[in-house]
Amino acid sequence: MAKTASFTFRHSVGSRTYGFTNLAQLMAKATPMRSGDRLAGLAAQSAEEHVVAQMALADVPLKRFLQDPLIPYEQDEVTRLILDDHDPDAFAPIAHLTVGAFREWLLSDNASPDALTQIRPGVTPEMAAAVSKLMRNQDLILVAKKCEVTSAFRNTLGKPGHLSTRLQPNHPTDDLTGIAASILDGLLYANGDAVIGINPATDNVAQACKLLHMMDDVIAGYTIPTQSCVLTHVTNTLEAIEQGAPVDLVFQSIGGTEATNTSFGFTLATLDEARQAALSLQRGTQGNNVMYFETGQGSALSANAHHGVDQQTCEARAYAVARKFEPLLVNTVVGFIGPEYLYDGKEIIRASLEDHFCGKLLGLPMGCDVCYTNHADADQNDMDNLLTLLSVAGCTFIMGIPGSDDIMLNYQTTSFHDAMYIRRVLGLKPAPEFDAWLQRMDIYQNDGQFTLNTEVPTHFRPSLERLLGHSP
Repeated sequence: MAKTASFTFRHSVGSRTYGFTNLAQLMAKATPMRSGDRLAGLAAQSAEEHVVAQMALADVPLKRFLQDPLIPYEQDEVTRLILDDHDPDAFAPIAHLTVGAFREWLLSDNASPDALTQIRPGVTPEMAAAVSKLMRNQDLILVAKKCEVTSAFRNTLGKPGHLSTRLQPNHPTDDLTGIAASILDGLLYANGDAVIGINPATDNVAQACKLLHMMDDVIAGYTIPTQSCVLTHVTNTLEAIEQGAPVDLVFQSIGGTEATNTSFGFTLATLDEARQAALSLQRGTQGNNVMYFETGQGSALSANAHHGVDQQTCEARAYAVARKFEPLLVNTVVGFIGPEYLYDGKEIIRASLEDHFCGKLLGLPMGCDVCYTNHADADQNDMDNLLTLLSVAGCTFIMGIPGSDDIMLNYQTTSFHDAMYIRRVLGLKPAPEFDAWLQRMDIYQNDGQFTLNTEVPTHFRPSLERLLGHSP
């Protein structure tokens, strides 16, 4: 099996000569500036060095990434996964290309949706990350838009012309009444087709089971074609399944190195065990994608587990982990980790477009938590811009949270109204099965404008009366 090889490049600009000692260093120096790489001491020291690194990277053959793993094969199970699962037949049509030529091919009409689907098993995360470093934002949007990826459980996600949402009804004390109120509020704004997903304030098996039963009652009571998830640790979900809880999706935060995932408390074998357990429940009606993964640039660095690899490339490597387990949803929580890793709105927007591009190119149903923390140099206008760019690029799903303010996790994201905005502006619809349910339930009118009914539909009045104590 391939081992880490030496890579040297020297390039002179005027009287100054730049040298890059290995492929990981070259990739890091070619990355658009962000605070995490500066914190790690990996970033280019000047704009000139950054451009020189991009020029050098453009000349690297794609084959080099198979010969020269950034993290040694013997030391990292994610590297072993990437190389062992690589499909040489799918790689053959692009095997002769350099990184720069790969960019030109991706932007050409030859890279049709069908052609992009065919090469997916032959593209490694490092190849995707490398080519993204040579792209402008519009390049990332154009290519991602051409990558068609669908997944299914109780509905079908990712079809062209559709944009889904995760209804996120978090509560600081896990109060079931408060959570139920947020769920009903979100449903009345046509949110929740990707998943109704709760981050528990109290993270244990008993609490997870309680929340799972409550969501299952709502979904079954209204025959909603969607799925639920409690975003607890994968081992908690395994135990919940053993206790007979109604688990639809298995959640886990993942990273791009074995050391990162070890710090999260799992291995690839753990994920495989959980996936098999969820599949055994046979709760899907439209498909069997039972995994939900979340990622974020900077997680490997924060765990001191990045091996000298830049944070965006580590993030792309996490998508190899996700791809192995055929998820329903992958969510890059792009601004949540904080300004130490993505300092401001510009860095958050760039990182999100990179993540979305790399995930879609690798064949993942990519969504994005369009978000920021209150100590980042960003605001809601930055998020409006990012939401619009991602939706143009064919993002699978976004978050839907009351008032765009998660009162349990204490960060700013997208609201139920934001989803309405982008669906109206771009003419997008929820997942087909959920869209049909919304019309059956008289939540919105199929008039081509995605117009919500101004009054609470009759079906929901009894539930709202119980929650509010009076007629809505």
